Amino acid sequence: MEILENIIIIIGAAFMLFGVVGLFRFKEFYPRILITSKIDTVGAITLIAGLGVKHGASFFTLKLALIIALLLILNPLAAQIIARSAYISDSRLQDEYDDGYGGI
Repeated sequence: MEILENIIIIIGAAFMLFGVVGLFRFKEFYPRILITSKIDTVGAITLIAGLGVKHGASFFTLKLALIIALLLILNPLAAQIIARSAYISDSRLQDEYDDGYGGI
């Protein structure tokens, strides 16, 4: 059982690591917000679930389940709000070689 607990935690950490690599790979704002949302939601939930399995059925695990439920609701909502406000205000990341005046 201890091996399964550690595997779940390692999977969550690996997902977050690969997500950070993907974050640096994309240059546009909207793919970055998508990747950041996925890193937060899936990676953190997997890590917290691994901790819940490690501690067994207890009051601590109930608290972790509440945190998971909040993450499932609030992380995608926050990413959507950020992306929508950027879309409405027409803000976006500029290319690293773009000087902001339309020329390269």
